[in-house]
Amino acid sequence: MLRNLFKGEDKSHGESDVVDKQGNWFNRLKSGLAKTRDQFLSQLSGLLRVGRRIDEELMEEIEEILIQSDVGVDTTLTLMDNVRERVKAEGLSDSSELASVLKSEILNLLGEDVPLQIKDEKPYTILVLGVNGAGKTTTIGKLASRFTTSGHRVLVAAGDTFRAAAEDQLSIWCERAGAELIRGGENAEPASVVFDAIHAAKHRDADVLIVDTAGRLHTKKPLMDELSKIGRVMERAHTGAPHEVLLVVDGTVGQNALMQAKVFNDTVPITGVVVTKLDGTAKGGIVIAVNAEIGAPVKLIGIGEKLDDLRDFAGADFVDALFADETAEA
Repeated sequence: MLRNLFKGEDKSHGESDVVDKQGNWFNRLKSGLAKTRDQFLSQLSGLLRVGRRIDEELMEEIEEILIQSDVGVDTTLTLMDNVRERVKAEGLSDSSELASVLKSEILNLLGEDVPLQIKDEKPYTILVLGVNGAGKTTTIGKLASRFTTSGHRVLVAAGDTFRAAAEDQLSIWCERAGAELIRGGENAEPASVVFDAIHAAKHRDADVLIVDTAGRLHTKKPLMDELSKIGRVMERAHTGAPHEVLLVVDGTVGQNALMQAKVFNDTVPITGVVVTKLDGTAKGGIVIAVNAEIGAPVKLIGIGEKLDDLRDFAGADFVDALFADETAEA
């Protein structure tokens, strides 16, 4: 049923190959969430059996499962308060009726989909943040490929001057994506590299400038101060910049990702979150918590290493994949 629901969406293209690609992506998303689903749905399905009465004990058991799936305590309590209100308002009594309510309320928490789109500003500047190991460099490469494939001219600023291998890794990704890399000299100041990159993007009539930053630990105040400085320099060099501030978080680290997001958001206000490595974790519930906890939507998710494994986040697809019943599919 969920596959049919998914295939019924987005008919604007009117082409079977587009529908096939969407179906393949849904299958990959569902596969990527397998560990989370095993942790979440396998326990939940045992509770939501036909004939069990809805009571407070059941609600508390569901809360425990959500917290174990890294939805987080605060978000779980908010979610379950909403579920309790629905149960009371709709007069529900059998636990089997809760699945649809949970899906609906999780979707409400995720909020409205906010896809990453290039707007009229040129160059459109995207500042990318994240700690080492979160998948920041890979995400920048996939973003560059996404935009060049769409016919845009893309520049990437190597603003991570603290790590010797960072520029080399970016160079490889830029070559694969067909983007241009702006480097600084040895021991260059990150803000200076970014300033030069903005002027280069204007001079070369680039459509998009993606700015890399150091994979700084969010507990290191001097490095966070440097990040704040980059934001100020971008604003002075180009009106409205940065137009997008994306924080890349590793889905496998669970609640630590939320802690990172909050501290980064205090330094440079985040406009969107990229959750990577969802195919390697049983903690995918973090996706549910992000918007509720920091007020910035998940805009992109990554479930693999291929160039097209970074996609715009769609809440309905995520929830459908999370609740997908493998045994019910033909």
